[in-house]
Amino acid sequence: MNTTTNRKPVSKLICNIIGHNYEVSKKVTSHVKEYTCKCCKKQLTTNSNGKLTELTPKFKEINSILERIHSRRMIRLKEKSFASPIY
Repeated sequence: MNTTTNRKPVSKLICNIIGHNYEVSKKVTSHVKEYTCKCCKKQLTTNSNGKLTELTPKFKEINSILERIHSRRMIRLKEKSFASPIY
């Protein structure tokens, strides 16, 4: 007889009764974030309309590309501001 307990059904039950307890797990940009439930580990992200949607592999890929573009743009803007002459 297996005596180990599986917390996943219990945590899902808690989330179904009380609701999810989401925390920001990753900031992709200032507007796009990824969220994870502390209890059941369900993952969500913001879509193009700003609504929360489930984090699928497609959205993971979109977020990683968006993060790469955003970070390159921020680096380029910082370099540009340092290179511009002050009058």
